[in-house]
Amino acid sequence: MVLTGFLVWGAQRATYARPPLPEAIEALRSDDLVTVTDTPWLTFTPVQTADTGFIFYPGGRIDPRGYSDLMRVFAENGYLVVVPTMPINMAIFNLTIADEIITAHPEIKHWVIGGHSVGGTSAAMFIAEHPASMEGLAIWSSYPADSSDLSKLDIPVILMYGSNETLVTDENVGARKSLLPPDTRYIKIEGGDHHQFGSYMLTTEENLATTSRESQHAQIISAMLELLQSVAE
Repeated sequence: MVLTGFLVWGAQRATYARPPLPEAIEALRSDDLVTVTDTPWLTFTPVQTADTGFIFYPGGRIDPRGYSDLMRVFAENGYLVVVPTMPINMAIFNLTIADEIITAHPEIKHWVIGGHSVGGTSAAMFIAEHPASMEGLAIWSSYPADSSDLSKLDIPVILMYGSNETLVTDENVGARKSLLPPDTRYIKIEGGDHHQFGSYMLTTEENLATTSRESQHAQIISAMLELLQSVAE
């Protein structure tokens, strides 16, 4: 089974988690729209009643809070969002945590799963093994493992990546299109890179983006809200 270069890269360095940026920390504050809790998982609960939820698997070596500003926006739009902490910061080591989350939220009738980098590959692996449990899949800056054949799924799927990626490229994504449903939506963010799918600290040389984080996030949010709305209807 091929788990891709970024999976090996993440596993080699998994003991360190990239800390969240200030804007991600600020997004952890509860207010009159969203309640944020961190036990047993980082959870964004909309004040309005929700029947659709999004389970998000973080990328390798990334503090789950590093996605908080994005996840908060989804919750503000009426969706429950749950971001579990993974063993040694690698989703591959707890693929089935989604089952526990689903059990803990019987009020949610529709579920979407997704993830970033290794988390995206792991989310695809989970849904390959539990195809009836999810009604949507969002892969951020990654692609399915060669063992995850999702081509027969009858659910909406999106795969997003940046044009300035080094490991997730047109070639790599194209080579795996046969693993995803034929109506999968592919979104290449021009000028975007691997790390701007979150809000966490980087060294200067790791930042390959030529578009702003705000612009990349706006495109992610637009695509995700469209996916979540299609499932909720």
